[in-house]
Amino acid sequence: MKVIICGAGQVGWQIARHLSGEKNDVTVVDNNAELVRRATDTLDVQGIAGFASYPDILDRAGARDADMIIAATHSDEVNMVTCQVAHSVFSVPRKIARLRSQSYLTAIYSDLYRRDHMPIDVVISPEREVAEAALRRLAAPAAFDIQAFLGGQAQLVGIALSDDCPVVNTPLRQLTDLFSTLRAIVVGVRREDRLFAPVADDQLFAGDQVYLFCHSDDLTRTLEIFGKTTRKQERVVILGGGNVGLSVASALEKRTERIRAKVIEMDREVAERAADALERTIVLNGDGLDADLLAEAGIQRADAILAVTDDDKINILASVRAKAAGCNMAICLVNDPTMVPLMRTLDIDAFINPRATTVSSILRHIRHGRVRGVYSVGDAEAEVIEAQVLSTSPIAGQMIRDIDFPEGVMVGVMQKGDKIIRPTGSTRIDEGDVITLFSMAADVPEVERLLQVSIDFF
Repeated sequence: MKVIICGAGQVGWQIARHLSGEKNDVTVVDNNAELVRRATDTLDVQGIAGFASYPDILDRAGARDADMIIAATHSDEVNMVTCQVAHSVFSVPRKIARLRSQSYLTAIYSDLYRRDHMPIDVVISPEREVAEAALRRLAAPAAFDIQAFLGGQAQLVGIALSDDCPVVNTPLRQLTDLFSTLRAIVVGVRREDRLFAPVADDQLFAGDQVYLFCHSDDLTRTLEIFGKTTRKQERVVILGGGNVGLSVASALEKRTERIRAKVIEMDREVAERAADALERTIVLNGDGLDADLLAEAGIQRADAILAVTDDDKINILASVRAKAAGCNMAICLVNDPTMVPLMRTLDIDAFINPRATTVSSILRHIRHGRVRGVYSVGDAEAEVIEAQVLSTSPIAGQMIRDIDFPEGVMVGVMQKGDKIIRPTGSTRIDEGDVITLFSMAADVPEVERLLQVSIDFF
């Protein structure tokens, strides 16, 4: 497939890495020649320096025979015009745009993106993606990562194992025997900054970060088995009243269970706008690093702080100060992936990487065939893929133990008809089953071959 990626920043580079690694014909366009050079030097892609919305630049990038264009520059307007030019001048079949401004995303204006208006097939909002990720973290405070699959009936959960975890030093094979009715399976382990798919004889150790699939009904029990207690989040402090913080506070206000949220925002104008938009949430104007202001927000009694300003350092320092003051949980927005290793050392419970959430969302819309969902794990080190098994797939009609999966691939939960099951080696995969697979990034092409699907959308 021939793809043009407009914008060679963090998101554009990561998408280019995925697509070029899967042998697609990728061209990267950016008006920053240095970013283009970085992409062409490190990836198997072509590069064009120039403004992505200019027809001559798109022509040079190969838009006349491109299958897809992904507009992910830092400007909403450039992304929109790029999609319009790609459609009107070059008839590019599929157009994806990243848009940040909430005005462009208001539901009452959704008619704007019709093919005869502003022809964008998929709109990606990083702020909405991050807000939804934050709400998922709040819903499962014991997990550092959580993502729904199989229509919400299954969850991918990331858990950090502590010394008092009941199942440390236990082989995974033995866990299956001990908890035979538990619909959960460990699919990935990060140990000493290395992520891998475990085998049955592997043990789990204190300090490991594990990714596991479980049935949504078994989530609480699964967390307890791995030494995590669940508690209701009744008091939440949100640091940052911009689009992300406002979206989270609005969503919390709509919940049936009463959650008392307070927002702290440095910019007075932004704080006033948030106060006008919210009904029950208290908005405080001031510095989120100020100990007196945090105390006024009730940080010592808070169940969680959600630090989502646009400054990583403020988010990290405020989270550390909140935990020191007695807050039970800290969730931190971190744009710089090099900061992530500090999270555990600083006792920050969970982090959200906007780049990873945006990349996952774009990948979800790129993949086609019977692939229903894709989630990027870590720094694009692995993918979790949800797909329906076709009759033409080499795995259809086979038991899992007989399928030659790569070492870096694990089968998670499966849906057979209306039932969600935990697969074993003797589980037969049939046409129409929906399976979830954890795959290291290098093994994704082989997974696509086994599923008889392609990244191509035709």
